[in-house]
Order: sequence, then structure tokens, then C-alpha cells
Amino acid sequence: MTAEHQIQNEIRIAVSAHNCTIFRANVGKVLMKNNRWFDTGLPRGYPDLFGFRHSDGKVFFIECKNETGRLRDDQKRFADFIKQYPVLYGVARSVEEAIEIVEGK
Repeated sequence: MTAEHQIQNEIRIAVSAHNCTIFRANVGKVLMKNNRWFDTGLPRGYPDLFGFRHSDGKVFFIECKNETGRLRDDQKRFADFIKQYPVLYGVARSVEEAIEIVEGK
């Protein structure tokens, strides 16, 4: 089974080469060296990757999952929320699916 972070990295490389800018979203809390917690500020359920197409500035959000991964309830809520706006959103289990998302297919 493919690790989710490997799928994310492959998608980041491919989407970047597809005339887009793409970012990895780290959601949650991180323990810093001084033993304090840092909150990323992003809402629970925020997709793994987000960015925009250079051609028209259209924003996209990509939730990455491996072959058997399922959306958590907070990810489902984010999907329901974001789909009401004119942005691109989808769940990708492969580079091909991610490219389809950013192409709006």
C-alpha cells in the first residue's frame, strides 16, 4: 500500500509541472522545541494540498488519500462547505486524479 505522504509528494511535483502553484497544508498542532504547542490556524478537515492555476488564478483544494483511505467527518464537512463556492475541490488517490481536479474535470 502506498503511503499517503508519498502520494502527496508525487502530486505536488506533477501539479507544479502542470502550470500551477501548489502548497502543502499542515493542519493541527505542532510541539515546538520549547515544549509549547503551535496551532497552524487552519480549520480541522482542511485539505492536504491547495494552490492555483497560473492560467486563470482558479483556486483548488486536493485531499490526498491512499488506496483504502476514507474521509474523516471533519474532512467531509470541509468538502460540503467548500463545494458551495466556485473553486476546484476533490479527493485524489493518484497523480492522474489530482490533475483531473486542477483541470476541473
